[in-house]
Amino acid sequence: MENKYLAKILPFLDEIEKDRRKQFEEYFRTAPMWLMDTFVVEELEKGTVFVQEGEPADMIFFIGKGLIKATDYRIYGINYDFTMFDKVYAFGGMEVIINLDKYQTTLQTVTECTVLKIPKEGFKKWLDSDIVALQQESRLMGEYLLEQARDSRMLLFLQGADRVAFLLMKRYRKYAQGGVLRMKGDRQELSDFTGLCVKTISRSIKKFKENGMITTQGSNIMINYEQYRRMEEMISGILAEDL
Repeated sequence: MENKYLAKILPFLDEIEKDRRKQFEEYFRTAPMWLMDTFVVEELEKGTVFVQEGEPADMIFFIGKGLIKATDYRIYGINYDFTMFDKVYAFGGMEVIINLDKYQTTLQTVTECTVLKIPKEGFKKWLDSDIVALQQESRLMGEYLLEQARDSRMLLFLQGADRVAFLLMKRYRKYAQGGVLRMKGDRQELSDFTGLCVKTISRSIKKFKENGMITTQGSNIMINYEQYRRMEEMISGILAEDL
């Protein structure tokens, strides 16, 4: 009953890939009807900041369609984009679980997005009364924090082109289709995600292209499986760790 009702109030579920739909259905498997009646779906344009660090955490967000990124401005005011999300997470859920009143990071859309919004108080009431939902949210939050801590630890040992290769490797794992990653070679965007200057990004891209580790087509970057494996071997050799 809940799944049919969920599909009724979230029509975008019929438009997204099967795996993502299953994530939504699993997340809200035990959600009560009163909670689902508070759902609000909103369409956001590319580049929209919908969560601002330091503002009151009064709403929980789920991304139905599209990509978003998390940004940190606290280090000398530098814009540092530290991750892009493609899984079904409760953005604002961490603040609920560890009882924080304000959002701890800034979230912005990378593409046009369909967003599900749930009032914080209703979401908190659900978690407080449903151990299955609480365990699920705690597990997802823990997995995310563990991944971020691991990536941060690795980046401590990577500089310049190696750091760019690490980012491209992660992008390949998440977004490659048919064994090929196709992405825009936006130097500023890569700079924001690596913490490197645009000049270093350009030199790194030129180096990878000359070494046959990437292919460029206009302003786009393409990486096939063989090129990905070469990057993985290079980074594994530096970190002496199974990636």
